[in-house]
Parts: sequence; C-alpha cells; structure tokens
Amino acid sequence: MTDYVYVAGALAAAVGITFALRAIPFAVRSRLRESALLDAIGGWMPLGAVAVLAIYALSSIDLLSAHHGVPQIAGVAATVGTHLLRRNAALSILVGTATCVLLENWIL
Repeated sequence: MTDYVYVAGALAAAVGITFALRAIPFAVRSRLRESALLDAIGGWMPLGAVAVLAIYALSSIDLLSAHHGVPQIAGVAATVGTHLLRRNAALSILVGTATCVLLENWIL
C-alpha cells in the first residue's frame, strides 16, 4: 500500500511542476511585454539555434568513416548559405537538415 502512496506523490509532484512551468509564462506575460531582455533574446535566439545545430553536427564527424564528414559539413554550409540569402531561421535549418540527411542516407 505504501508503494502506491509514493507513486501517487511522485506523480502529483510531476503534474504540479509541469503545470506550473506551462502556466508561469502566461501569468507573467503582461509584465514581460515591454522587456528589453526578451527583445534581445528574441533577436539572438534564431542565431543561437543555428549555432547549436552546427556545433552538434560538426562534433559528430568521424574522419575515419567512409564519408569523412562530408554530409555534416555540407549540411552546415547549406544552413549558413540559406540563412545568409534568406534570413529565415526555419528555412535555413530545414535546408541544412535535408542536405545532411540526403547525403548521409541516399547519395554517399
């Protein structure tokens, strides 16, 4: 019987924390509307997302493999090139990912 109490307590804590984390942004939305910090984060976030994906892709390169990292490097190059041309983070990430996956699975 005590096992059920522990499981129920853990589940209640997880549900409460998850609900709070989802509700807090809506509760403080009016205070954050004029925030200079959020404006700065909104401006840097797309660049940060692309940089993290590029670092992740390049960190997995195995120079001793058959592909020698060509799909990853081509994916990063496609991402950077698309972003410089279009300035659209979602499109850049999509093009870079598609390039890497296409080269990794079907061409090389």
